[in-house]
Amino acid sequence: MSAKTAITQDRLHHLRGQLDGWARELGFQQVGVSDVDLDGADERFRQWLAHGFHGDMDYMARHAELRCDPPALVPDACRVISVRMDYWPDQQQVAPEALLDMPDTAYVARYALGRDYHKLMRKRLQHLAQRMEREIGPFGYRALVDSAPVLEKPFAQQAGLGWIGKHTVLINREAGSWFFLGELYTDLPLPADAPASGHCGSCTACMTVCPTNAIVAPYQLDARLCIAYLTIESHDAIPVALRPLMGNRVFGCDDCQVYCPWNKFSQVTGEQDFQPRHGLDNASLLDLFLWDESTFLTRTEGSAIRRLGHERWLRNLAVGLGNAPASPEIITALRHRLTHPSALVREHVEWALDQQLDRLAAR
Repeated sequence: MSAKTAITQDRLHHLRGQLDGWARELGFQQVGVSDVDLDGADERFRQWLAHGFHGDMDYMARHAELRCDPPALVPDACRVISVRMDYWPDQQQVAPEALLDMPDTAYVARYALGRDYHKLMRKRLQHLAQRMEREIGPFGYRALVDSAPVLEKPFAQQAGLGWIGKHTVLINREAGSWFFLGELYTDLPLPADAPASGHCGSCTACMTVCPTNAIVAPYQLDARLCIAYLTIESHDAIPVALRPLMGNRVFGCDDCQVYCPWNKFSQVTGEQDFQPRHGLDNASLLDLFLWDESTFLTRTEGSAIRRLGHERWLRNLAVGLGNAPASPEIITALRHRLTHPSALVREHVEWALDQQLDRLAAR
């Protein structure tokens, strides 16, 4: 007889209580359990797709039904165990707000300053499941950290980890929003936790500060306008009209979190792997633009930035340099890249060079 049929309700309740301690031992700050009812989030997701807000992220539409039907992804799944892990680093050289006002310095999303979180969290989730197995015997599960189509934020809200803010990021009352999410889909009918209620109120700070007005309405994000999408997900040329709005943001964008009032409660991570590496929290745009591909691959090993590739790294940095104050050194570096083999890079370098020369001429 399998564990899921033999285990009693009392044992399931006891197991749920044990999860909190086990999760903390593994470096997770919180764990919660929800059933697989998305409470309308599936329909809202379909409407988001219908508006085309996913842009070129075709995989979002291609796997839509799997996102909306957990048992189709993991047979017999009836619960989602959601966890969060803080990533706010404690060794930043410059505060994000100040960095955004330093046009010569590259802004990299805080989550990408250290090592990639995917493998780390998935391994810890696997350990959590194994700890559960040692307690009750084999059961069905799958550990997920952006590795399968999952509507993770609605499940995390249902599990009590926080609420989805107007910027569509999950917010926790005691910890803000600087954290990663991961899930265990399971066939164990654990008792579900109470869902979190929303506390954004009348605040619209995230909508007001968004550089490209990508938050088109409360709780609605048009990814096609989002700098995170433009600099990370998109493989195409960045729309010319949006380039000046990107400022020095070369990998992702944190503005909606930086200025969210709830992040005054954010917690510093205890994970050394999430601390800044290679000075990426305070690097000059020009220095990063001068990296050749070999240097790029070496300096981004183990980082989420590496999946970008050197070509799109140069694309993003060219836009940043085009927005920077006029500089002979920048102009020289841009001219050096005019013969780059990539048409994508050349296009953005040419645009950036025009901006620099116009700015120099206007002095």
